[in-house]
Amino acid sequence: MMINLGLTPKEIVAELDKYIIGQREAKKAVAVALRNRYRRKYVSSPLREEIMPKNIIMIGPTGVGKTEIARRLARLAKAPFLKVEASKFTEVGYVGKDVESIIRELVERSINMVKEEEMEKVKKKAEKLAEKRLIDAILNSKKSADIYSKDEPLSKEKVISSLMAGELDEDYVELEISEKKPPFPFIEVSVPNVDDIDMGLRDAFSQLFPPRRAKKKIKVKEARNVLIQEESEKLIDIEAIKREAIRRAENDGIVFIDEIDKIASRGTTHGPDVSREGVQRDLLPIVEGCTVNTKHGQVRTDYILFIASGAFHISKPSDLIPELQGRFPIRVSLNSLTQEDFKKILTEPENALTKQYTELLKTEGIEVSFSADGIEEIAKFAYEVNEKTENIGARRLHTILEKLLEEISFNAPDISPAKIVITRDFVREQIKDIAEDRDLSKYIL
Repeated sequence: MMINLGLTPKEIVAELDKYIIGQREAKKAVAVALRNRYRRKYVSSPLREEIMPKNIIMIGPTGVGKTEIARRLARLAKAPFLKVEASKFTEVGYVGKDVESIIRELVERSINMVKEEEMEKVKKKAEKLAEKRLIDAILNSKKSADIYSKDEPLSKEKVISSLMAGELDEDYVELEISEKKPPFPFIEVSVPNVDDIDMGLRDAFSQLFPPRRAKKKIKVKEARNVLIQEESEKLIDIEAIKREAIRRAENDGIVFIDEIDKIASRGTTHGPDVSREGVQRDLLPIVEGCTVNTKHGQVRTDYILFIASGAFHISKPSDLIPELQGRFPIRVSLNSLTQEDFKKILTEPENALTKQYTELLKTEGIEVSFSADGIEEIAKFAYEVNEKTENIGARRLHTILEKLLEEISFNAPDISPAKIVITRDFVREQIKDIAEDRDLSKYIL
């Protein structure tokens, strides 16, 4: 009997295609990795415990879609996702971030995700409870009586009708709400494993000094949101949320380690390379599978999917320590973007840059459209500037479009309403001189 395993690899790739141009091999690799996660859930024990995720290294220049592929994959899987930069970590014993903080941050992301889901489930009930509290607060507030004439008695029905009509939104009401600030500020200290110390201190003080309640005067429209939040917090089971969050982090979590090439040794045994190798050795148990202590409980890392990426211009994957190489069995190369890729990036994705700018300027009454030759000219400039200067991939398009539409964006309030077509001639007029001057391109484009 066929089991419903969610999205098929082809469907996953099709979803990624909506936002990322090209890079077919990388998309296939992550699609298979995600599908295997679905498959593993239906494998019977004890074999299921033996099936580990196949971690991936993406190799390619900046701006070609490595991070976006991992981020979109996590959204498709509805999984806790964390992006970290390998170069930000230091070997245990040195000042800086330790690798175990990766798992602690992943758990926090997971808790926030589960909490949002649970809050959404109780939202309607919380809204009713909040509305009742708000009505009582308005009735008890002296300020609310000012909106009625002295001849008319203040009634609950009148408050309800005025509240529903939005007539009280700008009025102030006095509420007793929780203050979540600590009793005194924490002092930042630069010591190894500061995350652990800070986590312990905050947890201890939160128990010694529970949130205080104080009366505050706030606007009715703000009060409604504050009360909904408070009522939602009362309706959810935070301990159950933490348990579910840890389960998701352990079984569905995705960690994207960027710039892993920056911690690859290059054949020397002294200087900074020693520290780089130390970070690799600290990463190894996390990637291999270990148990990390967090303030919410112990978290196993055995089934977390790790996706690493790097340009590997100077170093190469084989410069990583052999043990770490072995924990990333799948390697995919991402291609540099062509002029044709730039054209597609500008128009095809659901979040295409041209669509973003069109919608932004529409809010001011400016209708911007891009002609086919205008798109082609932007793509051509982006490709040529990347070839002449630093190749930053699709990020070059952000810079060029910002420069291209700078005057329109600046003058939008004064020229609205207007219709503007971005043609080849318009593009050349705005950026041709800059693009052709290599020195200027380095600074402006």
